[in-house]
Amino acid sequence: MTQYAEVIVDVPTMQTNTPYTYVIPAEFQEMLQPGMRVVVPFGNGGRKVQGVVWQLIDQVEDATVTLKAIDTVMDPAPVLDAELMQLADWLAKTTYAFTITCLQTMLPNALKANYEKWVTPTASLPEETRQVLFGQQDRLLWDDDVAPAVVKQLMRLAKQQQVTVSYAVQNKGHVKTVTMVKPALTPAELQAARASLRKGALKQEQLLTYLIDHSKPVQQTVLEKQLGLSASTIKTGEANGWLSRSQAEVYRDPFQSAVTTTKALQLNPDQQTAVDAINQATDDQQSTPFLLQGVTGSGKTEVYLQTIANTLAQGKQALMLVPEISLTPQIVGRVRGRFGRQVAVLHSGLSAGERFDEWRRISRGEARVVVGARSAVFAPIKNLGVIIVDEEHEASYKQEDNPRYHARDVALWRGRYHHCPVVLGSATPSLESRARAQKQRYQRLLLPTRANQQALPEVSVVDMTEELKHHKESNFSTALMTALKDRLERGEQSLLMLNRRGFSSFVMCRDCGFVLTCPNCDISLTLHMDTKTMKCHYCGHEEPIPHRCPNCKSRHIRYYGTGTQKVEAELHELLPEARVIRMDVDTTRRKGAHERLLKQFGAHQADILLGTQMIAKGLDFPDVTLVGVLNADTALGLPDFRASERTFQLLTQVSGRAGRAKKAGEVVIQTYNPDHYAIQLAKRQDYEQFFVREMHLRHRGNYPPYYFAVKLTVSDETESVAATAIHQIVQQLQTTLSPNAIMLGPTPGAIARINKRYYYQLVIKYKQEPQLQTALFKLLSQAQRKSRSGLQIAIDNNPMSFM
Repeated sequence: MTQYAEVIVDVPTMQTNTPYTYVIPAEFQEMLQPGMRVVVPFGNGGRKVQGVVWQLIDQVEDATVTLKAIDTVMDPAPVLDAELMQLADWLAKTTYAFTITCLQTMLPNALKANYEKWVTPTASLPEETRQVLFGQQDRLLWDDDVAPAVVKQLMRLAKQQQVTVSYAVQNKGHVKTVTMVKPALTPAELQAARASLRKGALKQEQLLTYLIDHSKPVQQTVLEKQLGLSASTIKTGEANGWLSRSQAEVYRDPFQSAVTTTKALQLNPDQQTAVDAINQATDDQQSTPFLLQGVTGSGKTEVYLQTIANTLAQGKQALMLVPEISLTPQIVGRVRGRFGRQVAVLHSGLSAGERFDEWRRISRGEARVVVGARSAVFAPIKNLGVIIVDEEHEASYKQEDNPRYHARDVALWRGRYHHCPVVLGSATPSLESRARAQKQRYQRLLLPTRANQQALPEVSVVDMTEELKHHKESNFSTALMTALKDRLERGEQSLLMLNRRGFSSFVMCRDCGFVLTCPNCDISLTLHMDTKTMKCHYCGHEEPIPHRCPNCKSRHIRYYGTGTQKVEAELHELLPEARVIRMDVDTTRRKGAHERLLKQFGAHQADILLGTQMIAKGLDFPDVTLVGVLNADTALGLPDFRASERTFQLLTQVSGRAGRAKKAGEVVIQTYNPDHYAIQLAKRQDYEQFFVREMHLRHRGNYPPYYFAVKLTVSDETESVAATAIHQIVQQLQTTLSPNAIMLGPTPGAIARINKRYYYQLVIKYKQEPQLQTALFKLLSQAQRKSRSGLQIAIDNNPMSFM
């Protein structure tokens, strides 16, 4: 009989990838399985923590050790299956993270631990103190609302053993239920009851008539609304034995609107070749990675849909990833239009309850197609037949916090596990993916022309330095403003992209040069006119707009730079008749905002859609014939080895939003660097030439994909502590690394202080360092002890940026 369970425990300050062994109480012996969540005692005192059962064992090495027993089992069935447990193990090793962090990343928030700390008085606590602290309560919740003075008193009383402190683990995964009503008598008995009613009991008569005619259960709220009944009438019916009421589980519906059913389109020869190759891999259970490289508008989505249809016909499930929540409404609409209620959606815009329900639908096999953003790659799908990663080049597929995984890598791992193909789609593949296709590690599928045979849009580049010589400073060149007026006259729509939200980049005093900066971060505050505040986009600090210079008291305060709010204001001034929708982080905070704004634009309730880079990808509006890029240089000036690649990708992607239907498209790119190769090649949409040139530069500079890279970041509230720690790490690693490894740094972070913490970083570039992984895990273990004093160390394997 299995007597012990190895449990990965959730202890933030003492994490380890080694499980702890617990005794399984008799009442749990038959039911406990790996992948279940449990509550276990940990450490001294009454502390209870959540953990995940890693494996069951029959005996322990040292039988003399007294083991603690599992306290509670939180799940009737495993919440993580064998595949996800193996994936967590792989993820921990490759992302330098702890296994419990990886396991929790795979679960919806509703299933993550929520701890409560309770204080209970002992018999030795004086009555007067008991009354002051506890009043009439048996115990006190020790949370953030407890005053610091009370916290100090409680800590002293706990030391004197006059109060006890215990921990409780709350389960946040609540199932939504509704009350169902059904007849409790036969139709004949109900007719007899109706005949015996007193005169004037009209509502009861109405209820009985309904019950006689309808034998199936109905939601009580539906019944009340349909018949105009009150809850008390239904309670009376229950008391009289006419009906019975019961609770039934229902799913929360995350979909904001209905969709129109669609049918498969006729494929062109290139699309058909791609679909055939992917379907063959699905049918043969081959984990082939495909790079589907197609120009914007080439019909990649239809390829995805037809490969999903084939997967479902094989009795399997499909997973489709999109890079951002802003793309989800249109993509989900197209997938639901083809596959209906079989589709589940997972992204951060859902409520905790909706996400929990979608996760359960997937886990139970009720949803056969899953569409979602980055974390949807962990969806509990049991029988995968194809995985699709749309816009595979996007940086948002990389998680910025622990575990710092790339969704593309996880998708490829799951493809190998399920023996199914992984389709990486993009008009502008990442250099890493294109290089792997070059080496035939990925099979490359090409869609070289637009699906509707329309020409790619005409692109013109405007030199803004020349523009400024001829007229006053404006966000709009003469060419772009002329094109916008032309579209308004023709009743067509325009997209305008600006890669900066807010009103202005910063506020500066014209007399003394003072720039208003964040008190917590080494960065200037951004002006937001809608809230009349200055905001920090890193820590969230907010303060009123100054009317006098805080430094010299001058009134010569001026706004510099441009944000989406400022462009919107200028548009209203220059084109008062134009209807503008602004789409940025500020206007899309509320639930469903992305879908609502895109739906308004699609319904022609606006002429111009103005936004940040969230509007650059995936949008498909037939009447958009003009795309304007207001500042193509935003990323080019960054000290980042991917700056040119990101600029080329963004310009190519946003250009592809124009002229996607029968009307010809035009693109105007405004720049202060018109001769830069990334801008010139994006103008021609010449990806292959860009790939050759950029790979040459990467090779010369020893950058990915020719080298692997790891970035270590150290932070502390005291700058000297962070600086000392990073130099100690360098010394420690120098004894491990070979002479072939390249170290960049240590240096202060690109923004040296964020949210009152100082940042230092080190980048290691290497080709083969067999001792590196062991050395980094040793650092990770040491970092936990140091974290108690406030020092934090982060390790990012294959970072998207060195900044």
